[in-house]
Amino acid sequence: MSQPIAASELRAVSAGIERQQVMDVVRAATFIGTLLLGWISLHPFVSLGDMQIGDVGTGNEAATYATFGCLSVLTVALALRNDARGLATLLSPAFILFGAWVLVTVVLSFDTATSVKRFALTLFVAAVTASLMLLPKSKRELMYWLTIASLALLVICYLGILLAPDLSIHQATDPQEPGLAGNWRGAFGHKNQAAAIMVMVLFLGIYSIRSGLWISGAAIIALASLFLLYSAGKSSLTLCFAVLLLTSLTSFIRSFWLRAILLLTPLLLLNLLSIGTVMFEGLAWVSKLLPFDSTFTGRTDIWNFAMQSLHARLATGYGFASFWGSSAIQNLPEGKEWAGFAAHSHNGYLDTALGMGLPGLALLIVALVIVPLRNFQQADEGGNNGPLAMVLLRIWLFGLYLSAMESFFLDRSDPLWFTFLMAMFGLHYLARFRAAE
Repeated sequence: MSQPIAASELRAVSAGIERQQVMDVVRAATFIGTLLLGWISLHPFVSLGDMQIGDVGTGNEAATYATFGCLSVLTVALALRNDARGLATLLSPAFILFGAWVLVTVVLSFDTATSVKRFALTLFVAAVTASLMLLPKSKRELMYWLTIASLALLVICYLGILLAPDLSIHQATDPQEPGLAGNWRGAFGHKNQAAAIMVMVLFLGIYSIRSGLWISGAAIIALASLFLLYSAGKSSLTLCFAVLLLTSLTSFIRSFWLRAILLLTPLLLLNLLSIGTVMFEGLAWVSKLLPFDSTFTGRTDIWNFAMQSLHARLATGYGFASFWGSSAIQNLPEGKEWAGFAAHSHNGYLDTALGMGLPGLALLIVALVIVPLRNFQQADEGGNNGPLAMVLLRIWLFGLYLSAMESFFLDRSDPLWFTFLMAMFGLHYLARFRAAE
């Protein structure tokens, strides 16, 4: 005969259920809110009309530092409560060695104060993105949260186009790059950044459809594709098709080495046909035969200057994130004055070498290129080879390719870096844990 449950036990059970419901809401709100913050920043829809030639971001925004510092504490605490084992796996040889070398370049920096400041925000963002991917308790939760965040971002960007076109569309009156007039940028500071994020969101839309959210996924794909077209991000659009094609082939190619050749050969070619053209005359000649601007919209001048500067400090570079926009650039010769105003070299791999030397570049390639691909292979072999693994692979690979033309590696709270990190950490966890359905 069953015993009646005491009223105190019922209250305890009820209180436990309520606490769990509250924590579920906290986890969802933290994930979605933090992802949206990573995408649109604390200063969306910035006015480019007020920006003057020579304005360079220094990473000194106190509000951004404070926000991501607090978020790193919150997300790490939630991740420890939800999945402490997952966080512990980040203490891998590749991450430890890379992190140690970053600290070395901070100490040896040409501009230590700048390196310390920028490293602090980069560390906060890494902690946030590593923790966010551990907050969902199932694939279903993650699917819903990513879908909600994607739709919210698109709504924000389209509202900007409708209600504040002067702050979300490039204008002919902008002091910098007036030739971009008419190109959509939404909540972002530049149309190239907007286009790249739209490609990543488009991948999330495909993920939503493959996971069963047909209507939401189709809406995301349609809205992101339209925005991508009106942003006129030709590089992002081309790379989007390339990534979709190449990653689809991984379903038929099972060998790790064949997959590595398939996915990383284009990365090598992109770098050879970009910064390689200023290093080897033969490649410069080849690039002139191709059907695109052989100067890469003036980037060759920046690459030439960056390569010349790198030769002076091949071993350690100029210090973590302390070359462009810092006191490292001095006594510029006539005709090179623009280098003092450049924000980056438009190549993430070259910027990594400038900041951390060739050893830093080698360690970055291991940690951000080779290891994630190996993680995808392990996730695939371990049964975690569904839509989630594929969307993470696509975002990661797109980021690698785009970095041959843009520079966002280790760039503090840059939305491309933020999203790339989430994909990279997601692949890391899928390689080690079976995702709950």
